[in-house]
Amino acid sequence: MKTIYVRFLSTFFALAVLAIATRAQAVDKIIVNIPHEFVAAGKTLPAGTYTINRINDFDISELSISSVENHDGVLLISSEIAATREDKPALSFQRVGNQYVLSKIETADHIFTIPVSAKPAVQVAMKNPSSPAASGSSGSN
Repeated sequence: MKTIYVRFLSTFFALAVLAIATRAQAVDKIIVNIPHEFVAAGKTLPAGTYTINRINDFDISELSISSVENHDGVLLISSEIAATREDKPALSFQRVGNQYVLSKIETADHIFTIPVSAKPAVQVAMKNPSSPAASGSSGSN
C-alpha cells in the first residue's frame, strides 16, 4: 500500500513540475521574421528573425527583442498591457518617414503597447519632408 502511495505522489509532483516548467517557457515568448529594417527603443535593427520575450515574471512590462542571427537587440518597456483577444502573435509598426518604428507586440497571452516618441518622429519627418509624418503598418510571424 505504501508503494502505491509513494508512486502516486511521485507521479503527481513530476507532472506538476512539468506543467509549471512548460507554462513558464511559453508565456509571452514569440519568434518573428521581420522583413524590413526597423527602430525599437531608439535603435535601428536590421531585417531578420527575432526572439521577443519577457525579461522576468515580476514586471511583465519589461521585454527584450534580440536577433537570432547576430544576437543584437534592445530592452523595451511597455506603456500599456492588455489581455490578448486572439492567439495570433503579431507586431505592429508606425511608419515615420522611411522608417518603421515598433509600436505593438501581440503574444498569445498579452498585447504590449510600445511608446513611440514624438521627438524622433519629428526629426525623421524633417529629414524627409516629402514623406508623410506617420502611418500604420503591421507584420506577423
